[in-house]
Amino acid sequence: MDSGDETDAALWSRGLEGDGEAVAVIFDRHERRLFRAALRDAPSTHDAEDIVATVFLELWRLRAKVRLVDDSLLPWLLVTTANVSRNASRSRRRHHNLLAKMPPDQAVPDSGEEALDNIVALQRERRISAALQGLRPADRQILILTAVEGLSLTESSAVLGIGYDAAKARLVRARHRARKLLTSDAIGRRDEIEFEETPA
Repeated sequence: MDSGDETDAALWSRGLEGDGEAVAVIFDRHERRLFRAALRDAPSTHDAEDIVATVFLELWRLRAKVRLVDDSLLPWLLVTTANVSRNASRSRRRHHNLLAKMPPDQAVPDSGEEALDNIVALQRERRISAALQGLRPADRQILILTAVEGLSLTESSAVLGIGYDAAKARLVRARHRARKLLTSDAIGRRDEIEFEETPA
């Protein structure tokens, strides 16, 4: 059987035994999906690529704790991508705060730094991104998994390590809070993302 036809579970089992090719297949299979997820919060494609690379390093570092859902690593990888993205965002904020405290440089302006600031500013202005950022991490996580990544509530609860009923309650709370944030921010359009019921 071609390795591309194997489940993540089979490939991961081989990878844990030292088969580097099996791990490479897992990377090729999920890298683009994770890149798209990382790009939602990253200020540039380069940052998104760094996030994905970190996620796969975490996959190996935490290999004893990795959870597969229906023989798939994707849910675990998506949750880890969200966590790594959040940590990277915090690091960028600390970096910008540090720069803001330094005296202004009277030399030639750094156009690259200005461009990066513009990209970050544009991303912060995204209506849905702003609403998601206003959620508690746990609520934001389950809303992204279900409404954005398209995982079922059963898959999401399994990878998050919580019961189905707890996941459902968290999702209802997250939708309610997201709608409230969208309304309070005068965000009228709802065509970018729909907070609909996700089938189990």
